[in-house]
This record gives sequence, structure tokens and C-alpha cells, in this order.
Amino acid sequence: MTIDKKSDNEELSQAIETEALCELHRSAPPTLRESMGLRLESVDGATVSVAARGANIVINRVIGLGTNAPANGRQLDTIRNIYADADVNRYFIHAASSARPAPLTAFLENAGFVADRPWMKFVRDGGAVEEPSRDLEIREIDAEHAGDFGRIAGSAFGLGEPARELLAALVGRPGWRIFMSFDAGRPAGTGALFVRGSVGWTDWGATDPAFRRRGSQSALLARRVNAAADMGCTLLCTCTGEAVDGEDQHSYRNILRAGFVQAGLRPNYSPAGRPA
Repeated sequence: MTIDKKSDNEELSQAIETEALCELHRSAPPTLRESMGLRLESVDGATVSVAARGANIVINRVIGLGTNAPANGRQLDTIRNIYADADVNRYFIHAASSARPAPLTAFLENAGFVADRPWMKFVRDGGAVEEPSRDLEIREIDAEHAGDFGRIAGSAFGLGEPARELLAALVGRPGWRIFMSFDAGRPAGTGALFVRGSVGWTDWGATDPAFRRRGSQSALLARRVNAAADMGCTLLCTCTGEAVDGEDQHSYRNILRAGFVQAGLRPNYSPAGRPA
């Protein structure tokens, strides 16, 4: 499959990713927002997502720096102060290839930020995909299994108990469709789809360790691709960590098997780089 208009797709992919992250914040009831120390700020066009408790770089990250206008030192100081006030020591700043000043990576390094693990962005067109055969049942869930979704996805992404409640709040939210695999009625895996207009974003793919290597993730991703196609999506986007030798690459391979193509490795920068 060939994806044209790379720059347009990068812009659309960043926009849908940003909106999905913002919707995660909006889903939180006031008590949870307070207990997690959730903040969502716009700093000269950059979206700054903060969770002081129960989260990691999956939520604590900055999207859009240098997109609307060239990044500057004052803007970075403001971002640093926001995370310092929340006592968050590790967060990601995404460095899009189109961001200014170009390259944004050099600007961040000069400002004292350190390269961390990049994320590979993927895109595909809106066509359907053949769903793999499996012995697990795949179905869209409602509030009955919201807690199971939060538990499985939150655990897989290294999030604490409050953030698992935050994920559970996505079930039933406008724009979100949450799917789950089941083994004889027991929740096995999760996968989320977020759609705005004709663009979709897949997220929160995870499997309970007791049900790994059963094809849950490939089946859930295929179901989300087809759900997006049914909704009229013409572009579907996702991402995962850079492929690293010696590490399990199941998610990476599943994404490629579902018809996605690599759209580019997006550098990530953090205050101290990758943890030892």
C-alpha cells in the first residue's frame, strides 16, 4: 500500500493523537482530576499533558512544540516549570520532523534536553482488513467491562491505579470505541479506537499476561481497522516504540500485518534521557 502526501499525513496524525490525549483528560471526573493532579495546558500552541500521580510518559508528554510557530526558550521554560510544579521529573517532548526551528532536535539538545526512545508513527488508508482466525471472542464493550479495560490496559502501560480509573472513563465517551477479547467470558485483551471526522487513532492495545500468545492483539487491531472503515475513515494512525534488537516486537509486527506502513520515527526528548 502506498500512502501519499506524507506531510499532510504527519499533520493529521499529530492532530488526531493530540485530540485523543486531550479527550483522555476531558473524560476525568473532577475528583479523579484532583487525585491524579491532571493538567492540560496550551503553551504557545504546544499541548502539555500532565499527570502528577499514577502515570508516566504515556500521559506526561508535550505534543506540537514548534508546529504553529517556532519553539523558543521562554516556551521551554514555561513547560519545565509546569512539570516541576507537578513534581514530574520525566516527561517526553515529541519532536515532529516539520517542527521549527529545524531541526527541532538540535534546538532541544541545545536547551539541555536529552534524546530518549523514539516512537514509530504508522498510517494506513481506510480500507478493511481480513480478521485473523482465533479462539477468542472480540466485541465492543460498554460500562460493564470498563473496569476490566482500565485494569488490563493500565497494567500493560505501567500506569498506577488512579490512571486505570482514568482509562475506564473512556468507555462510552463520544468518539471512542473500546473493544475487548474474551476467553469463555473472561476479559483477555483491550484495544481502543478514537475517531474524529475521517481520521482514526488506535490506542491502548494490551493483553492480560494470562492470555498472551493467543492472537488477541492482532484480532483486536483488525477489528478496529474494520470499525474505522465502517465509520468512513480514510486515514488511520497509530504508533509504538522504536524497534529495538533483543526486545519483543509483537506490537510492531501486528501493526504492519494490519496494513499500516511506517510513517517515520519521531524523536522524543526528556530532561535526563532514557533511564538506566
